[in-house]
Amino acid sequence: MHITDPIADMLTRIRNANNAKHDTVDVPASNMKKSIAQILLDEGYIKNFQLIDDGTQGVIRITLKYRSPARRRPSPACAVSASPACACTRAADELPRVLRGLGIAIVSTSKGVMTDKKAREAHVGGEVLAFVW
Repeated sequence: MHITDPIADMLTRIRNANNAKHDTVDVPASNMKKSIAQILLDEGYIKNFQLIDDGTQGVIRITLKYRSPARRRPSPACAVSASPACACTRAADELPRVLRGLGIAIVSTSKGVMTDKKAREAHVGGEVLAFVW
């Protein structure tokens, strides 16, 4: 199966698994997805993730985080870029603030994938990959 936007696919899988109250979700691995999973872990949106070698590209198994059985943790929102061809880059001072700082924007910069807050601190801009709140 060919996936047009692998980042949007990853976030959609996480969101769907969260809504279905699954404990884990498997996502095909890539370096970009590993970086995004690390950011989601650091920011507290997921409980853990591990890399599983399946003989091909590998799988990222993401363990979802729930605050209590009644209230689940918010899951990542949809990706910003509709396709790699319409990627829009922004300068460090033009990076968006998600919900007035309550959420994060995941940005691909020349120094790696990071949150909008860290990109502003490092004074680097880049392509906005996704919003998470």
